[in-house]
Amino acid sequence: MGGGEGDDPLGCRGVSYEESGASMPPVEAEPSQRPRPRSLDPQELGFTPRPPVPWLAPLLLLSTGLRTLLAMLFGAYLDKRELQNSLPREVHRHDGADGELWLDYIADLGDGFPATYSMAYLMVQPELELDGHRLPRGHLVLMGGDQVYPTASKEAYEDRCKGPYRAAQPEAPADGPQPTLYAVPGNHDWYDGLTAFLRLFARRRDATIGGWRTEQARSYFAVELPSHWWLFGLDAQFTTYLDDPQLSYFEEAAKRLGPQDRVIIAVPEPSWVKAAHDPRAYDSLDYFIRTIIAPTGAQVRLLVAGDLHHYARYAGPDRQLITCGGGGAYLYPTHKLPPRITVPPRDTLVRRASRSRDYELAGRYPEPARSRRYSWGIFGRLPLRNPGFASLLGGLHTLLLITMAGVATQRTGGTEQRLFSIPLAVVLLATVAAAVLFAKPPSASGKRHSRHWLLGLTHGLAHIGLAAAGTWLWLRLDFVDWPYPLPIVAALVIYGPVIGLLASQVTAAYLLLAGAFDVNLNELFAGQGIDDAKIFLRMHIAADGALTVYPVALDRIGRKWRANPDGAPDAPWIEPLTPLRPRLAEPPFTLR
Repeated sequence: MGGGEGDDPLGCRGVSYEESGASMPPVEAEPSQRPRPRSLDPQELGFTPRPPVPWLAPLLLLSTGLRTLLAMLFGAYLDKRELQNSLPREVHRHDGADGELWLDYIADLGDGFPATYSMAYLMVQPELELDGHRLPRGHLVLMGGDQVYPTASKEAYEDRCKGPYRAAQPEAPADGPQPTLYAVPGNHDWYDGLTAFLRLFARRRDATIGGWRTEQARSYFAVELPSHWWLFGLDAQFTTYLDDPQLSYFEEAAKRLGPQDRVIIAVPEPSWVKAAHDPRAYDSLDYFIRTIIAPTGAQVRLLVAGDLHHYARYAGPDRQLITCGGGGAYLYPTHKLPPRITVPPRDTLVRRASRSRDYELAGRYPEPARSRRYSWGIFGRLPLRNPGFASLLGGLHTLLLITMAGVATQRTGGTEQRLFSIPLAVVLLATVAAAVLFAKPPSASGKRHSRHWLLGLTHGLAHIGLAAAGTWLWLRLDFVDWPYPLPIVAALVIYGPVIGLLASQVTAAYLLLAGAFDVNLNELFAGQGIDDAKIFLRMHIAADGALTVYPVALDRIGRKWRANPDGAPDAPWIEPLTPLRPRLAEPPFTLR
């Protein structure tokens, strides 16, 4: 990652995580005045800017998988949403200025510092002028989920969310009212049972995160906006169900709705898209709209979510469905999006589902051609972004070499015999099984189809073929004639790194092929960790009640930064060395 002055001025060389626990002390309130940092030293910033998460790192995959499994297994028993019933039930209200209000929406933001801060820096500018449109800074900011990666903790929130946003806007703007920040939790916010999320965003009324005021007392909220617009933020807890205290809260808030009202609903993930593969995905949201909103006569005009790290807009006869997860996490492709979706899906098992309607794909970012080009970057980015993954493959192929060479040479002897006694069939079967599971992990949503089996099997056989070729070549080199244990040492030191790099290219080729069949698309892009092509929404409620949505895209994030010690108290602490150049991802559209 680029820095400002000197080598690695942001200190983004190491990542450490510490799980939050019940014994963690309460988060301290921020002092009213903070000295402006004169350098990018973490001691002056008050947080450590982190590099992007290497999503295919073996230990990270293991730890995240275990946390996900534990959260899904025990989440219902440790559901903090039930405990929130004792917290205030107030409905918030923001009237804006002269009946107008600007609202920013950003999601999936808590990853590496360069991308996260680039978006925060854009959002706090007094005004953005894009394609002839003048867009003032938002009065409200809504964080749409996954405010931290890979798992939630006090330290991770400080370094990956709160710290960068406080640095972007350390104090309330001097030229206007203090903006307010709301947040809904995503699945990564839930990995510690929502403990750290609640302590940061709902610890007490009128707390602050930098120059933003936080008002919510729960992990969900209802906000009355000007001109009969409402904002409902839902907490779906791994999309399982909406708890009774939450439903009761929104039932009470919905008593204020009438036929003249229009509602924006923010949810953690775009279940309308995922329902194409899993018909159950949309059931909870449909139940909420059908039982809470519909009886009031109010109209749900906009559904917005993150989770998929791109921008996609589906337009229907009465509603817009927007995915906007471009706040900082690695890019997710857009070229495989279905051109049309049906919501709710016609094959849902819910007997009282809402009437199904078709929605057309009306806008997306990045553009499909650019998304396809990004796919080919997997060959170079996979080993560079995930050296641990290449090392893991090197270790597995070294084990295959030892077993294959042992069978081929039929060596005997004490320790050497025990090393070569590992049944080759067991290692081969384990390799194929791992490849098949990689094609469709047990934790992945949706059904396993024949293409998952076939592609996974092909991937496993490709690695076995590479191992056989490597063994054939290795046995023709002089290393095998060295006295024991030197051949083993040579295999680990020489063969392992080389075969690990080659094996990573086999996996890259598999991911590129599988992606064409809509398999392992997430891994194809997670393995690259693409920082660029980020996006957030800036929405404007006019005095006449029209809601206009501006998708603000940033093709290239900032990579080199410098401290701004002499700026105004509310000016960003850190500035990009090269100006950021945002643009509109598509022309603005208006809802009434």
